[in-house]
Order: sequence, then structure tokens, then C-alpha cells
Amino acid sequence: MRHTLLLSVFFAAATAACGGNDSAPAPVQTGTRRVDPATTGTLTGRVTFEGQAPAPAVLRTSADRACDQGGAPLLDESLLVGEGGGLRNAFVYVKDGLGDYIFDVPTAPVVLDQKGCKYEPHVFGVRVGQPIEIHNSDPTLHNVHAMPQTNDEFNKGMPLQGMTLNEVFTAPEIGVPFKCDVHGWMASYAGIVAHPYFAVTGEDGRFTLPDLPPGTYTIEAWHETLGTRTGQITIEPKQSADVAFTFAQG
Repeated sequence: MRHTLLLSVFFAAATAACGGNDSAPAPVQTGTRRVDPATTGTLTGRVTFEGQAPAPAVLRTSADRACDQGGAPLLDESLLVGEGGGLRNAFVYVKDGLGDYIFDVPTAPVVLDQKGCKYEPHVFGVRVGQPIEIHNSDPTLHNVHAMPQTNDEFNKGMPLQGMTLNEVFTAPEIGVPFKCDVHGWMASYAGIVAHPYFAVTGEDGRFTLPDLPPGTYTIEAWHETLGTRTGQITIEPKQSADVAFTFAQG
């Protein structure tokens, strides 16, 4: 059985940390149930853009010679639409419905790189309590300025190529912006969740959330410029479901 739901998402080298959380306490999980893998299903879906999407703007990077190497120009990634209207970089996650399930927090870090004077990836997901390992792969100064509303803000300089730093968020929060105050065009966004059921859409707008326990869930698609779309879907034991979200400009 498959259910389908359609919905119309250095400054100085020693830059001080603004509420940095390198030593933040581990989040407390209050759930009691574990997912039974013998009963789980899979949610698949697609996020699309309706209408004619504007062509991505070319970003001006010539202010820093390390960013302007004469290669392919950097493009604005705030609205990327592929063939057939697939919307890239939408963050899709289970917003509600997991009840009292408990999940182990991964110890392996999520990597956020500053490479070619852009953040890679542009949108990413991370678990509450999971480390984020931030790299500077460029031969120039960057600073990493995360601006959450619920978690602690931090703003740290990374003046040397090859530097890394580690941060941890301790509460769920969607769409946390990262920027570089040195290179104003650089942007990335984090979806911070307390469970493993999230994904970022690819070039075709598709995503998969595997191993969902049976239940009825609120699913949300978030996009940095288009907002959010939400809807409900039911996963039956050992069954799959489909969901589709559609965004439009304006």
C-alpha cells in the first residue's frame, strides 16, 4: 500500500566566540521506546517549484583574489530548480508524530567545508548533540558565524587553510543560517533534529526517509527563500508512502 499526499518549502584571527558551545552539555533524551526494524517503512517524495524559476545570479567574488581564480563563476544557491521543476536544497523532516521513541546520537561528525569561497553543503542536517566539524579548505581568511534563535550563537575566525573547529547544537531548530562576515555571499543552513528522519533534496527534488516506524506523521519541507509546506502521512507496518510538496514564488 502506498499513500500519496500532494501539497501546493576574521575579522581578527582570534575572533571571539559569541556564546560558542564547544563544551556544551549533552542533550538529555526522554524517550523510552526503540524502533522495531521489522515493522518499519519508507517515506519517499519530491519537492517541486511551480512556475518559471529565475536563473541563478552570478556572485561577485573579485574582492578576494583567493576566491577569484578565473574558473567557473560562483552562483547564488538560494533558489535552484532542476529539470521538471525539482527544487534543490529543501530540508524535509518529520516534524511531529514520533512520540516517545529514543534514538542514539551519532558520534561521527557532519562536515561543513569552506571550499572555493562557498559553504559545502549549502543545506545540511545534523542531529541534536552530534558534532559539526567545520573546515577551511581555502588559502584565505574565513569566519564562521552561526545565527540560531534557540541554540547558542557562535562567531569564530578561521584564518588559516586547513583549520578545523567543532561545534554542537543542543536543541532542535530548523533553518539555522551560517554566514561568513568576510565574504558576504557565503551562506549555509542547518536543520537540527532530535531523530534520524530528515533529508535534503537533490537536483531532481527527490528525497527518501527510510526506516520509519508505523504511525501518522507531520512532514515538513523547509526552503530558505520559499518558506515551509507541511502535511500528514501515515506509514503502515512494513509499507511505504509517498509525499509531494509544491512551492511557488511570491
